[in-house]
Amino acid sequence: MSSLQDQLLKAGLTTKQKTRQANSDKRKKNKQKRSGVAIEATLQEQVKQDLAKSKADKAAKDNELNAQKKQQLAIKELHNRVLQILEHHNVKGTNGEVEYNYTDHGKVKKLYINDTTQQALINGRLAICGLADVTYLVTSETAEKIATLDESVILLSNEKVETDDIDEDDPYADYQIPDDLMW
Repeated sequence: MSSLQDQLLKAGLTTKQKTRQANSDKRKKNKQKRSGVAIEATLQEQVKQDLAKSKADKAAKDNELNAQKKQQLAIKELHNRVLQILEHHNVKGTNGEVEYNYTDHGKVKKLYINDTTQQALINGRLAICGLADVTYLVTSETAEKIATLDESVILLSNEKVETDDIDEDDPYADYQIPDDLMW
């Protein structure tokens, strides 16, 4: 069986030059098709890789931003929790004429309280806490609870003094030494 070109040549419908030209065009098209498909495939792969890389970068950036937002939210939640405890457990009715000095982050501040409150602070039954430039008087148990959440809020917390620890043989038992001197 002969090819279509041979049959057309025998019939005289085409010339040898036209058949060569047709074969040449056919080879060029096949070659372009093969190389074009390869180039097109590599371009598609490159685009896919670029998209995957950009998606991965965006996901990493989003995860980092979410982590920062969660951390800020946790800090804000802790602050609000401490503030709520302080406002709920704040001891009221302590105003008086006795001046009590304490330090607030390196600054000496004054608090005017009554005698009973002063003794409670000295003996460690009360503590002074400060948050957002506001001073709170709370019980020592509340101060311990707050210290577990945020220790920087506690401004003054004396250790509890027990009055039963006085030695009977102490020659200076009658001479009590003040724990808090007024300046």
